[in-house]
Formats: sequence, structure tokens, C-alpha cells
Amino acid sequence: MSLRKAKVKDAESIFKILQHFALKEVLLPRSLNSIYENIRDFYVYEVGGKIVGVGSLHVYWEDLAEIKSLAVLEDYQNHGIGRKIVEACLEDAKQLGIKKVFALTYVPSFFEKLGFKITDKSNFPQKVWTECIHCVKFNECKEVPVVIQL
Repeated sequence: MSLRKAKVKDAESIFKILQHFALKEVLLPRSLNSIYENIRDFYVYEVGGKIVGVGSLHVYWEDLAEIKSLAVLEDYQNHGIGRKIVEACLEDAKQLGIKKVFALTYVPSFFEKLGFKITDKSNFPQKVWTECIHCVKFNECKEVPVVIQL
């Protein structure tokens, strides 16, 4: 079992995991192209050489980043893998000097256990006006914004 930064060769596995959850409508879809373009943002968690968990840290501004595309395959959930991925993203943010990290989630209770607080999307105009505005769920978004100060 290991947590590591993603490599280009991991892109298709990352895509398959994200697509699996996007089809269940518990995660927004990402294109394979988007994953390749942002591969340096991703962490992967492997068990026996198989990628079972993914997540990424995307920088928006000098003091703001987002944890995105956090997913752990069902058979591996509730074993601390998601927590380890989030902790790696937060450590990465600290190393970059980022003061505030947010996520948009359908499971705010998971993030609250890690010290995040529920907030309002209006606190993240960089996200709303660069990405959310183009989302098909923009007017009916059910994701809950959470934030942590580092």
C-alpha cells in the first residue's frame, strides 16, 4: 500500500475511477484530456499495484487551492485512504504557502472530520467564474463547499 504523486502512466486508471463515480452522480466527470493536463495535481493510492484511490490539489490563486476529484473505490473505503490523500494535499498546500484550501463535496461530513468547515460558494469567485459557470449542474448544484485555513 502506498500513496504517491501520479505519473502520466496513471492517467487512464485515474479516469476510470473518476468516471465510475461520475456515472453514479456522486462526482463530477473529468475528461481524460483534463487529467493529462493536470496530472501533476494528482495523488494516487495503490494497493498491490492497483490504483484504488485518487485526489488532486488545484491551485487557484496565491492563497487558495481546491481539493478535487477525491475518490476511493468502494471495496477500499473506510480504511483511511481518502484521509491520507486529503492530508497529502494539505501538506502540499502548506509547502506551496497556500493559506486556504476548499472542496466542493456531496459528503461534507468526511471533510468536517478533517477540520474543514461548511462555507458559502461566494467565498470562491475564482472557482465559480472559471469552472462552475460552465458546469451543466451550475443552476442546480448540490455540492457543499467546505474550507480549511492552514
